[in-house]
Amino acid sequence: MAKLANISVGGRNPVRIMGILNTSPESFYKKSINTTRMKIRNTVIQMENDGADFIDVGGMSTAPYLSTNVSEKIESTRILNAVKIIQDSTNLPISVDTCRSSVAKNALENDVEIINDISGLKYDKKMKDVLSKFQPSVILCAYDSKTISGSAINSTKKLLLDSLKIAKKSNIFDKKIVLDPAIGFFRKTGKGKFFTKIKTDWVERDLSVIKNLNSIKMNYPILISVSNKSIIGNLLGKENPSDRLFGSITTEAICVLNGANVIRTHNVVATKDAITIASKLSK
Repeated sequence: MAKLANISVGGRNPVRIMGILNTSPESFYKKSINTTRMKIRNTVIQMENDGADFIDVGGMSTAPYLSTNVSEKIESTRILNAVKIIQDSTNLPISVDTCRSSVAKNALENDVEIINDISGLKYDKKMKDVLSKFQPSVILCAYDSKTISGSAINSTKKLLLDSLKIAKKSNIFDKKIVLDPAIGFFRKTGKGKFFTKIKTDWVERDLSVIKNLNSIKMNYPILISVSNKSIIGNLLGKENPSDRLFGSITTEAICVLNGANVIRTHNVVATKDAITIASKLSK
């Protein structure tokens, strides 16, 4: 069991929902993009009403197949703008999706409580100093800057263990850590910076991980993010992310049956229904 901000996750706690708020116009799922004050406010209030436990704010798309890098200043400005609007609209804990220490520092100085680092603290060496100072809750994703090999499960566990070592050096307690096996971020090729190169089929890798979530946990809660992602499009033959809702919520329900503790999603109301049923049937 752990705590993300003041919300208990894992163990006997209900499966939690993290609503995704993208402030980056370049994001892969256009329906999730919120850039105006009114849209951000309305989206956040709707997410809370629909059952979200957290809001995860991103200021730069990290889809591996897109070239969407923006400056740290732009990323930070987008995030801080959204954070202030969210704080005026709801008391839900805020997570910031970044692997840049300056962006994380700015967010934490503005009372953000969770850092969601898709590089597992490996991209920016200064991130551990920022975490050590502010002691936030942390979501660690499986990641490596080099090409990796080996079985999907063993390599994912190894990468997460490497990130756990960095978190411990940053004085982050185990009870503040949630793990993310990074569905969609293991590829043979890509245009973005933040994915792990593998030589095997990425769809098979992701399917293997989803089927074996409990063996990846290592006594930490697991967060899963499959919402509208390429794996859903690949399996269903649906190129447009807007056509992937049913595939997304089915996959999320199966992730709950397989041990997921937090579901990060664009589709809060549909996800809430799916995981409510899945949780009842997993007993």
